[in-house]
Amino acid sequence: MQNHLKDEIRAIISGKGQVRHGAAIQAAASYLSYGQATSPKSQISKQVQEQEAKDLEKYISEKHLWISEIDFSKYVSEGAEQRVFLKDEESVIKLNDGIYYSSWRDYFYNLLLHNFFFPDTAYQLLGFTKEEKSLFSVVKQDFVSITEPTDINQVKLFLESNGFLNTRNNDYFSPALGIILEDLHDENVLTRNGILYFIDTVFYLTDSFWK
Repeated sequence: MQNHLKDEIRAIISGKGQVRHGAAIQAAASYLSYGQATSPKSQISKQVQEQEAKDLEKYISEKHLWISEIDFSKYVSEGAEQRVFLKDEESVIKLNDGIYYSSWRDYFYNLLLHNFFFPDTAYQLLGFTKEEKSLFSVVKQDFVSITEPTDINQVKLFLESNGFLNTRNNDYFSPALGIILEDLHDENVLTRNGILYFIDTVFYLTDSFWK
């Protein structure tokens, strides 16, 4: 069962499988070829990172993916890696600079993994924007209204029932899949009518995922 699931995820990562809002993300990821492993400890040289950024900006220009009109007056919140803006009553726009990842490709893999595991809050890649020298992805996500505080113990039980073991604090690991899932505190997992909604996740693929 787990091997079948891993094969399904591999197909999505490689662009051969389908996932909600996956096409644009898969296209951007496949354009960048800087290896497969997405461990948070992976080391990609600054030179490779700079070349990757140049390649990505070339791709953005070729595909006309630059977004210049963002309504900054609808600011909602921000974290270490992203800023959130209200798009309308049903969705939000998030600007992410990929700071949690050693490469943009790793970030795209994270989006695909999120969309696979949590399709109710799938990210839709709209394009990119640039502020000064920093590049940001622009993604759209359904807005989740909160009806009650999130019980972190319920998050733990839910993830453990799906094979993700709690390693420390709000971080998890699936030994069967070789996938790390981090930063699942109560601002990244919301609760509406007793149902958990994962709105911000940090996924990494370890070397064992590819074996």
